[in-house]
Amino acid sequence: MSETRRCPALFIAAPASGQGKTTVTAALAHRYRDRGLRVHVFKTGPDFLDPMILERASGNPVYQLDLWMGGEDHCRQLLYEAAGEGDLILIEGVMGLYDGEPSSADLAMLFGIPVLAVIDAGAMAQSFGAVAQGLANYRPGLSFAGVFANRVAGERHYQMLAESLSPGVTAYGWLACDPDLALPERHLGLVQAAEVGDLDARIARAAGALKAVGETLPPPVAFAAPTPSEVTPRLAGVRIAVAHDAAFAFLYRANLDLLRALGAELVFFSPLEDDALPEADAVYLPGGYPELHLERLASNAGMKAALCAHHAKGRPLVAECGGMLYLLESLTDAQGRTAPMTGLLPGHAVMQDRLTHLGLHRIDLPEGTLRGHAFHYSRMESPLTPIAYSQAARNCGAGEPIYRQGRLTASYLHGYFPSNPAATARLFLP
Repeated sequence: MSETRRCPALFIAAPASGQGKTTVTAALAHRYRDRGLRVHVFKTGPDFLDPMILERASGNPVYQLDLWMGGEDHCRQLLYEAAGEGDLILIEGVMGLYDGEPSSADLAMLFGIPVLAVIDAGAMAQSFGAVAQGLANYRPGLSFAGVFANRVAGERHYQMLAESLSPGVTAYGWLACDPDLALPERHLGLVQAAEVGDLDARIARAAGALKAVGETLPPPVAFAAPTPSEVTPRLAGVRIAVAHDAAFAFLYRANLDLLRALGAELVFFSPLEDDALPEADAVYLPGGYPELHLERLASNAGMKAALCAHHAKGRPLVAECGGMLYLLESLTDAQGRTAPMTGLLPGHAVMQDRLTHLGLHRIDLPEGTLRGHAFHYSRMESPLTPIAYSQAARNCGAGEPIYRQGRLTASYLHGYFPSNPAATARLFLP
């Protein structure tokens, strides 16, 4: 019989996006943390921005849980480790509870985690009960902890909402409609945590404003030990320079952990601030918001020259989404301003006013197959012939082109390295 670890856990979901899951999850994490508990928070799906907020709320690293990108064993490993270290596990879902394949409900049911549904009650009364009833009973076997009402007008409004619930559906609590509790947004979702000057105060206000939330922890969940697996240190002795600043911040913690497990030494640098690369065998340029920093990126001639010199030496360079845009000849922002970029990749990109691609994808590279996701608002044109195109998880929609010049690999895809450690090692191996 495999070893298990028990830890209180709650899966925070909703009937749709935009209901306030992140605000409620952050508020709960802060409240329990203030009680002296060690809270581990996870985010379902391929999201970079929500985890930044949740890390500030919980005081601990936040990892993604995605059954398609990482697989069941990887998710089980993350939960098992968290159960051994923490007093409480909170998991924020993605989209609506039953949306997607696999869905938040699939993940919650697989690991036996009770679901707390956050419902935006701002424009409803007794219909709140109907929505709650549907969420609780749509799929037999789902453990349903109760419902949390968000954007509530006041005590009387919440009383009406609670009275609408069917027997057996628990009213967990509520949060008032208050613009001071809302988290600012931009085109890719939430603004990065470091850019919100009063973020900690907003989270603390939300935690203090939680109403009728019980002081007791949710019931413990048994998390089974994962199947033992070993990562061969194929990158032992390899030094990888990783871009990380306000322009390039879309980094999965699991990606960095895997590179270290493969034996690599990671050194971080800023294309905004630094005029030279640190000494490194390979470079990783993740996604982010280069379009918001055009002038500074364009004027940093030293960094652009350093990247060109690195590439000229035949050393690996992996660029994802915003990292790829930085390597083009030029980038145009949403206001029509154009600036010269690094020029390593022939081509130009222009930001659009609407989403141009979203979805889970896999890419078949010479090094092996990697899984990941695409999410971007830009359009790119390049005379380069792609070496491959990504394939959507559901085999529908257009794929993303994968470009390669020497040891430079670039695409819109954000790769999830734990999906294939061996292929990841080959990408970065000098």
